[in-house]
Amino acid sequence: MSDIIQLLPDAVANQIAAGEVVQRPASAVKELIENAIDAGAGKIQLIVKDAGKSLIQVIDDGCGMSLTDARMCFERHATSKIRKADDLFAIRTMGFRGEAMASIAAIAQVEMKTRRHEDELGTCIFIEGSEVISQEACQANTGTSISVKNLFYNTPARRNFLKSNPVEMRHIIDEFQRVALANPQIFFTLHHDGQEVYHLPGAALKQRIVHLFGNNYNQRLVPVEEDTTIINLRGFVGKPEFARKTRGEQFFFVNYRFIRDAYLNHAVLTAFEELLPDDSYPFYVLFIDIDPSKIDINVHPTKTEIKYQDEKAIYAIIRSAVKRSLGRYNITPSLDFDQENSIEHLITPKPFEEIVAPTISFNPNFNPFATEKRPEREHPFLKDNGNYKNDPIPKNWDTLYEISKKESNLQHEMHEEKRIAVDDQEVSKSSERQLFQIHNRFILSQIKSGFMLIGQQAAHERILYERFLQQQQNHSGVSQQSLFPQSVTLNGSDFELLKELLPDIKALGFDIREFGKNTVVVEGIPAELSNVDEHELLEHLLEGFKNNMAILKLDKRDNLARSLARNAAIKTGTKLSLEEMNQLIDQLFACQTPNQALNGKPVISTFTMTELLERFEK
Repeated sequence: MSDIIQLLPDAVANQIAAGEVVQRPASAVKELIENAIDAGAGKIQLIVKDAGKSLIQVIDDGCGMSLTDARMCFERHATSKIRKADDLFAIRTMGFRGEAMASIAAIAQVEMKTRRHEDELGTCIFIEGSEVISQEACQANTGTSISVKNLFYNTPARRNFLKSNPVEMRHIIDEFQRVALANPQIFFTLHHDGQEVYHLPGAALKQRIVHLFGNNYNQRLVPVEEDTTIINLRGFVGKPEFARKTRGEQFFFVNYRFIRDAYLNHAVLTAFEELLPDDSYPFYVLFIDIDPSKIDINVHPTKTEIKYQDEKAIYAIIRSAVKRSLGRYNITPSLDFDQENSIEHLITPKPFEEIVAPTISFNPNFNPFATEKRPEREHPFLKDNGNYKNDPIPKNWDTLYEISKKESNLQHEMHEEKRIAVDDQEVSKSSERQLFQIHNRFILSQIKSGFMLIGQQAAHERILYERFLQQQQNHSGVSQQSLFPQSVTLNGSDFELLKELLPDIKALGFDIREFGKNTVVVEGIPAELSNVDEHELLEHLLEGFKNNMAILKLDKRDNLARSLARNAAIKTGTKLSLEEMNQLIDQLFACQTPNQALNGKPVISTFTMTELLERFEK
């Protein structure tokens, strides 16, 4: 029997490695930008077309490469970062394995131009599917420019697994944001299909956060800083009132490398105990500086997981530092009875000789029991051209009731309602119902066999959800035009998501159009919504969509209808009139599934007379 174990050809090995390193265009963006940072670049430009499927180009002004290095960088395990195994425990660079460029070149058409500062001519290399097509001297700017074209052109199966352009662009923006946050001193730009998405000049960390996420973040940040013998911690956390319902704005960096760590994330959440609503997540950007010998970053292909020697100590430091920062900036309640500084500034000091003792004066002839003719109170609704009428009751007042009786009779004749069956219990029509609101949370309605309790928020969510779902299917959403159109600026990731959802959002009744960089103009909102802030409405709609997408894996239309229904429904604690309660019940029992809330729990609970008698009778 012949031997069966063989070495794989380099082209096949490179494609296998590419499956680990380059899973989508965002993976290639991350690797190329990190190489530019390791090259000492002060300015990095990222240019993408078709969300990276057609072109990913990274231009930097770093150290550049020699002719030999330019060719060697495309070989597997060729790296300038380490020389021996012990160097793995002293790594402070982004890359070190030497697989990224080889993996990218295996599944794309790559053109690289590079020149060192001391060289007069640069080098131009063109590689296609791991095969070097050409290599020659050329004119080039100082630094390196790498163009990755037609990603996965020779692996069509992998290309077919890519998502739509807006989805892939959101992943690219996520990677870009992480690298830009970790390196605020570097100038970054991002262009997509000829439009500038980000223009980030070198600045302090707080300015970089504001440039990335919007000007409204300037007032949301609380600084965190702690120096210990184990780690040095610095960064910012968001104020509790601005916490969101979805993860995604939590950033941990260890030695300026973005990581995902549920254990350390729990440390931050613990520091926010009793300050956050349920299922809310705070914003934070935290940097951990630690001795590289005390961590191991070579445990995952994407290098986003790290092993620590002393996890518990790091957990405790992060928790206490964040908690102290929240208390220091008066975010958490404190038992401090000292006078506030702001009150001291309101007191103007005077010379001692100018201070006059207070005096008391009184009228000795004052008689509290003496009667005094006081002017009568004015009642505007009793006036008649400035004169008071002796008789405030008008003549023929009883005719007013006859009109109201006629109107009510006509109304009852026009709206003849049927009895509705729920769980074999008949619900009376509106005119016969006896309704009560309990703690502005539940509606109690008497039925033939007992009574039922209806959760008002869950019921309204179910009504709106089915209505919005039908509007999307029929494209029948009614828009209420705004008197003054509002411009709404979103962060890059949310803007790309909104562009993807725009046709379905318009079907709900929104009238939205793009208006420049990361900005839209809201000219109308669904007629079911009123007295809402357009910016908050869009933010909450997108937040709900992302949260549902992460947890429930719903399709776009169902997800949008669910998110908008939860944001637009009347909330627990809202007082309802009798007419509003009747209308809510009528609309609920007109739904296809009236007794199922959006979270799967029941909307209605019925209590029979038998159950009540068992409780009160022996």
